Amino acid sequence: QVQLVESGGGLVQPGGSLRLSCAASQALRTIYQMGWFRQAPGKQRELVASVTSTGTTNYADSVKGRFTISRDNAKNTVYLQMNSLTPEDTAVYYCNAVRIPDKYPYWGQGTQVTVSS
Repeated sequence: QVQLVESGGGLVQPGGSLRLSCAASQALRTIYQMGWFRQAPGKQRELVASVTSTGTTNYADSVKGRFTISRDNAKNTVYLQMNSLTPEDTAVYYCNAVRIPDKYPYWGQGTQVTVSS
């Protein structure tokens, strides 16, 4: 079982930045992939960014060049640095983990990001 705890959400003005954190209950090297998803009101949950245990990253086109996913293996934590935020980035952001032996992913409870002036 993997427990994920997100933090770092909040209210920010357009053009501003936030850094989200996801602390995992076990070493990141034992997790095949960690990522960030988001869900805005009335919209489907979508992948924002992901990183594998070997360092391969993937980003949604809408955030490419603005968001950066990174890992701190010593802290068992994955970060999402979000720059140049727009109101369209407003959503609940969820941390996600996938382990190869498991048939299902793990999810954090989410952290709210609101981009508004």
